[in-house]
Amino acid sequence: MEGVACPEEGKREKRARAQRILEALEKAYPGARTELRHENPFQLLVATVLSAQATDKSVNEATPALFARFPDAKALAKATPEEVEPYIRKIGLYRTKAKNLVALARRLVEEHGGEVPRDKEALMRLPGVGWKTATVVLGAAFGVPGIAVDTHVARLARRLCLSEAKAPERIGKDLEALFPKERWVFVHHALVLHGRYVCTARRPRCGACPLAPHCPSREV
Repeated sequence: MEGVACPEEGKREKRARAQRILEALEKAYPGARTELRHENPFQLLVATVLSAQATDKSVNEATPALFARFPDAKALAKATPEEVEPYIRKIGLYRTKAKNLVALARRLVEEHGGEVPRDKEALMRLPGVGWKTATVVLGAAFGVPGIAVDTHVARLARRLCLSEAKAPERIGKDLEALFPKERWVFVHHALVLHGRYVCTARRPRCGACPLAPHCPSREV
């Protein structure tokens, strides 16, 4: 399925198909949002950093106790990585993530008054924060338009023949060129949900897929 040959399409034709995909996503996931539990931008930033190479479920199981102990950047900045590790031990790469979280919190306190910046470049300068994390946080916390690309979004972009790029940032640009800017954040969340529960990596549920009529991979 991943190697499906995409049909020849002009830009206008592909945009029209993308619009139909968007309409199907809006019907299937009208309230699409991140499944990472959070109450403010700081918690979302921490949870998103933790979610790299880990499931949202494992992150959601760890963060209540973590946030109770370190409720904001100032509290976390005073901690050592060793103090953070027990709270996230069941999450992959927990030692590295503990170091990044403490360094991130200290940077937030020192350079941003303990608040999460709304600038992508500033976010990407924080330890443990890359393009995808910055895009997710800006969109979910502040409504800044952007399509973040994780493994689910990348897989669906290929299967739907919306992008043949491999680099996440390039895939994101391809998708942003096809969908209305005001729906970019929704598209990200809806594609993540669709990839997580319907168009899964190993056994996509094509028979139950609302995007099937618009998907070149449906018969592969």
